[in-house]
Amino acid sequence: MSSFNKVILMGNLTRDPETRVTATSLTIAKLGLATTRKYSTKEGQRKEETTFVDIDCFGKQAEVITKYLKKGSPLMVEGRLKLDQWEAPDGTKRQKLGVVMEGFQFIPQGGNQDRTDRTDQSDRSDQSPAASDDDSPPF
Repeated sequence: MSSFNKVILMGNLTRDPETRVTATSLTIAKLGLATTRKYSTKEGQRKEETTFVDIDCFGKQAEVITKYLKKGSPLMVEGRLKLDQWEAPDGTKRQKLGVVMEGFQFIPQGGNQDRTDRTDQSDRSDQSPAASDDDSPPF
């Protein structure tokens, strides 16, 4: 049987990226992303449901995110789910579902702007979900 593991999330960072560099010079960044679902109940009452997701990113993407984003920044993430399992010091088995980033897209502050109404439609470089090599933010 085939399987498919892909997630796309858009939300705001819950903290500044936590970055470290390994002995082999690989940059690793850990992010927290909050996504909020707004809905109405049958009775017409407005509700919000926020989900907090831990995200790991590596290499050039981690460097770019660390350079340009901070707590509260909007971000769209593409990635895959990963289940981390470990044993706590008290002997209990623990597990946590997170996301490993495979691509991202900067979201302009304000977030709800329609990107298709820009006057210059020929420059589509900011539409790629992955970070560019020139280290410049696409907004």
